[in-house]
Amino acid sequence: MRSPSDHHAYPTHWEADVVLRDGGTAQIRPITTDDAQRLVSFYERVSDESKYYRFFAPYPRLSDRDVHRFTHHDYVDRVGLAATVGDEFIATVRYDRIDARGMPAAAPADEAEVAFLVQDAHQGRGVASALLEHIAAVARERGIRRFAAEVLPANTKMIKVFTDAGYTQKRSFEDGVVRLEFDLEPTDRSLAVMRGREQRAEARSVQRLLAPGSVAVIGTSRTPGGVGRTVLRNLLDGGFTGRVHAVNHAFPDDMERLEPEGVPAHRSLRAIEEPVDLAVVAVPAERVPAVVAECGDHGVQGLVVLSAGYAESGREGRDRQRDLVRQARSHGMRVIGPNAFGVINTAEGVRLNASLSPQLPNPGRLGLFTQSGAIGIALLSGLHRRGAGLASLAGIAGISTFVSAGNRADVSGNDLLQYWYDDPRTDVVLMYLESIGNPRKFTRLARRTAAVKPVVVVKGARHTGSAPTGHAVPTTRIPDATVSDLLRQAGVIRVDTVTELADAGVLLASQPLPAGPRVAILGNSESLGLITYDACLTEGLRPLPPHDLTTAAAPEDFRRALAEALTDDASDAVVVTAIPWVGDGSARALATAVREAAQTSGPGPAKPVAVVHLEIQELAEALAGTGGEPAPGTRRIPAYPAAERAVRALAEAVRYARWRQEAAEPGRVPEYDDIDEAGAAADIQVLLAPAEGTSAGAGEGTSGGAGEGAGGETGDGAGDRTSVGAESGASGTAGAGPGDDVSPGVELSAADTQRLLARYGVSVLPALPAPDPDTAVRAAERLGFPVALKPTAPHLRHRADLGGVRLELGGEPELRRAYAELTDYLGRPEELGLVVQRMAPRGVDTVVRAAIDPAAGAVLSFGLAGAPSELLGDTAHGLVPVTGRDAAELIRSIRTAPLLFGWRGSKPVDIAALEELLLRVSRLVDDHPEMVAVDLEPVVVAQHGLSVLGASARLAPPPPRTDLGPRHMPAY
Repeated sequence: MRSPSDHHAYPTHWEADVVLRDGGTAQIRPITTDDAQRLVSFYERVSDESKYYRFFAPYPRLSDRDVHRFTHHDYVDRVGLAATVGDEFIATVRYDRIDARGMPAAAPADEAEVAFLVQDAHQGRGVASALLEHIAAVARERGIRRFAAEVLPANTKMIKVFTDAGYTQKRSFEDGVVRLEFDLEPTDRSLAVMRGREQRAEARSVQRLLAPGSVAVIGTSRTPGGVGRTVLRNLLDGGFTGRVHAVNHAFPDDMERLEPEGVPAHRSLRAIEEPVDLAVVAVPAERVPAVVAECGDHGVQGLVVLSAGYAESGREGRDRQRDLVRQARSHGMRVIGPNAFGVINTAEGVRLNASLSPQLPNPGRLGLFTQSGAIGIALLSGLHRRGAGLASLAGIAGISTFVSAGNRADVSGNDLLQYWYDDPRTDVVLMYLESIGNPRKFTRLARRTAAVKPVVVVKGARHTGSAPTGHAVPTTRIPDATVSDLLRQAGVIRVDTVTELADAGVLLASQPLPAGPRVAILGNSESLGLITYDACLTEGLRPLPPHDLTTAAAPEDFRRALAEALTDDASDAVVVTAIPWVGDGSARALATAVREAAQTSGPGPAKPVAVVHLEIQELAEALAGTGGEPAPGTRRIPAYPAAERAVRALAEAVRYARWRQEAAEPGRVPEYDDIDEAGAAADIQVLLAPAEGTSAGAGEGTSGGAGEGAGGETGDGAGDRTSVGAESGASGTAGAGPGDDVSPGVELSAADTQRLLARYGVSVLPALPAPDPDTAVRAAERLGFPVALKPTAPHLRHRADLGGVRLELGGEPELRRAYAELTDYLGRPEELGLVVQRMAPRGVDTVVRAAIDPAAGAVLSFGLAGAPSELLGDTAHGLVPVTGRDAAELIRSIRTAPLLFGWRGSKPVDIAALEELLLRVSRLVDDHPEMVAVDLEPVVVAQHGLSVLGASARLAPPPPRTDLGPRHMPAY
């Protein structure tokens, strides 16, 4: 355990693993008094030139005083961080808080001087840029808002680190020194710079795993069979272009080659005299730590750990898995696995099959990631059967790269999205996921990737409420329906089965995107055409009447009809249906006719073509390009054995194409002049003070004010405000409420809720308490008849079905009679919490909610109040902040949306007012993450305007925003 410097506790939460520019990893952590010898050793390995740049003078060695100063920090006004690989420093950074004269200072001074030193052997790896991100985050946490740095003009590398960071900065030159000053508040540019560096670094780290120059299989058995020997055999059979080594400590001392494979055999990795880029580990779990240490010492860049016995086996295995990742990262290595199936890269210059798949798939345009070896096997096998193409020609279902990550303790789907984003060999991304460790990052990366290529996802373990055994990831309480909406908003194509995953992938990889939903149908079976027509309607497409070519149709008839459909402006896609025919004709001739027609479709945008066949397997093979060499440039056509499968894949392509078109012109978050953001922030600070004062263990970085104002509040409703714990999450908040592990917070009174909402231009219809009939009458007279009488007790709120709400009470007699009936029927007035409210214009009752999930972030939800949302789950969800386009889509995406637009002759409601309400609530939650739950129910939307009849809100210290902080790898 590291000892703290001076008297402040060691800030463990500042520790982070990061991926560097070259794909290697390093750990960033605070420097402690225990690091004195590490610092001295590090300094001895720094060149004289770098020392000169750091101290502006020759400085060959550190004095004892220097070492003490650089290793003793208070973690507030003086902070030092180190980047380490193994047990050695490779770079350091420190800041010292200063006042306006540049002298050492304490808070409230908000400026600090910062300085770096990077070991020469590690310069150019992006270490300084990563350290700058982390030291800036630490400084912001400690109340420092600005950095100053003095740099010699010749130190161009360090000047570039500062100027490229994207912060707002000033630059001056005095006394031969460049002085840089920059604000630490993140800007759009600094976030873009950070995420760009993150993408390049993580993509490079994956590329090192997928394109190694040499591979060592550790755990290769002496006899045929076994996991290690199988992988070695697959590497060789696949034609791996690099060097292969077999490693097993049980090999005889005099054994030089493993036969019959003929590869070099070694008792240990140390015996290999050349670099090893990738190690495939297939030894028992208890022997893996020694193997990892050996790999680290040898400079191995990455590990594929096939060994089982980790988190999937229980608590001891989870600890072993954490130790594996920690040990590998300390040596700068990334890990695929453990319990992995392996990796594949079909690139001609690589031909890597470091997996348990018996054959290297033929090359193609599909990138495939799975968290399950069994699903990986099924997908590879299914795609091969679909027609993987010829070895010399990319096939319709060929693979570019494949990763089956097992327990995904390190490398995850997020890393593969970073790699595939700009991989020229991958046109479509297919992912089988059982858990999403960082939903915020996943949706961000998926949205960016989907803007340039389709991302198709099938998610297992949808209804278990927890991650599968072996996946040590943060849990999220978001229901599966909400996950689907968030993925859709990010442009992800969400499918339900592995079969649909392959169906959609094959079509998207081989066909152009459709320009719209209009589908032409042609074929030699009227019945199959009608089935296809019905399937199109089911999927929301707009099919044209099927063109029946009759069962006597020859291949030439198909070619002519398809060519005509492809040039017809009335259609955006074509589905060709075929059944076996009697008489002359062959499936291969039909395939040729279809391909020729698709190839010469004439002017205008290309249209996708899919073929539905019944029991004509030879047709599917011929269309895919197997069984014979088609002409160069020939277009391959996907074939499906059922109309429903073809149409579903086509419908996903239509929806994705529409999303791509809309994403090209993103909506915007509107500005409203009447929003009082500062006033709301001040209110929230006061309202949260009692909760923060009673919240034990606030942790590092929580600003002061604990206990201030407790018990001293006055004003309307202040006495109703209560501190609540995890059990009081706002019910029903988008299905994505804070859950069982939220921080203690404050359930706001009605008055406080209304005051906060008013700051953002959201008015709540006043409701006055009615503890007795006389008070109820006075309240009604104050508000003006007609009024409504309703209970506010939690068990009766929004339960009009229980007869607890009385509407259109036009005078005192009606109000008194309703009061008596409710108290006789439901209970005493003090139990009911009755209130009187002025009647709102009639309209459609809706509900608007927002809630913060610690893993996914803020989610905005919309639906119709009552049975549609509560019983049928007809609710739409979107990530905050929502744009104007998002708000419009949210309203229109629920199944009961027609009720808002004039269903069956009713008057359409004020959609513009509803969209504005969604946008204002989104702004409130986005501007103030302390608003962990907001619930507006009901919101009555009338023909002109709307009325918010009920509102509740909860405040709590916001969960950390992992997506806004400095780059770091997950640590579970």
